[in-house]
Amino acid sequence: MTETPHAAGPEIEVRGLYKSFGDNEVLKGIDLEIRRGEVVCVIGPSGSGKSTLLRCVNLLEEPTKGQVFVGGTELTDPDVDIDAVRRRIGMVFQQFNLFPHLTVTDNLTLPQRRVLRRGKTEAAKVAAENLSRVGLSEKADAYPASLSGGQQQRVAIARALSMGPEVMLFDEPTSALDPELVGDVLAVMRMLADEGMTMMVVTHEMTFAREVADRVVFMDGGVIVEDGTPAQVITAPTNARTRHFLSRLLDPAMAEVEEETPEQPR
Repeated sequence: MTETPHAAGPEIEVRGLYKSFGDNEVLKGIDLEIRRGEVVCVIGPSGSGKSTLLRCVNLLEEPTKGQVFVGGTELTDPDVDIDAVRRRIGMVFQQFNLFPHLTVTDNLTLPQRRVLRRGKTEAAKVAAENLSRVGLSEKADAYPASLSGGQQQRVAIARALSMGPEVMLFDEPTSALDPELVGDVLAVMRMLADEGMTMMVVTHEMTFAREVADRVVFMDGGVIVEDGTPAQVITAPTNARTRHFLSRLLDPAMAEVEEETPEQPR
C-alpha cells in the first residue's frame, strides 16, 4: 500500500510548551503537530512568540516546560543525543550566517565534513547538487561579499539542504532582504514544498502562506489563536485578534496609530 501524503505520524510535535525569559512568559502552553510533508506557516505580530517557538523546536532555546518531538524522538528528554537529532533538522535564519572568508562551496562543504564526516569529494558533490537546486551553480567559487542578500540566503538554504535534513525550519528568511530579492528565495522554498519537504516557516509573506502552506498558525500573546488552512485563517479568520493583525498587515494604509508597547522577545 502506498503511503498517502501526511499519513504518517507527526514529524514535529509540541506538547504543553512554555518558555519564560526571567519573569516574561513568552510561550504559554503551545500544542502543535506538523505531519510529514506538511508546510506550516506561523504568523503573528512581533512579540507573539513565533520565533521563540521555532527555536524551541530544535532546542536553540531550552523550553521552561513541555515536550518537543521530531521524527518521534523527544528532544526534551535529558538523555537524548541532541546533536544526532539536530542533524535531521535544517535551520535558516533571518541573517545568512555565512563565513565571509570562505567561498560558497567551502561554506557548504565545511559543515558536511565536520559534522557528517563526509570526504572532500563527496561533500563537494553534494554541495554542487544543492547549489544547482537553488539556481546558484555559477557562484560556487564566489565569496559571500560579492553576492546579493537574496543570493546569500539561497546559499544558506543550500547549506542546510546539504546536511540531508528531514525537516526545514525557516525564521523569517526574507525579512532582511530588499523587496526585489524576496521572490527568488520564496521560489526556492516553494520548490522544497513541491518536493515534499516538511517545513515550519515563520513569515510575514502572506502570499506565500496563502499559496504554499497546508496550514497557517496565527500566534498572539504566546498562544496559538487560530490554526487551519490558509482559506480559513487568512481569508476568513474567525478570531478578532487574527482579523486585526491581518487588516494591518494586508492594508497598512488603513491602520490606525496605536500606543506603543514594550518589545518582547519573539
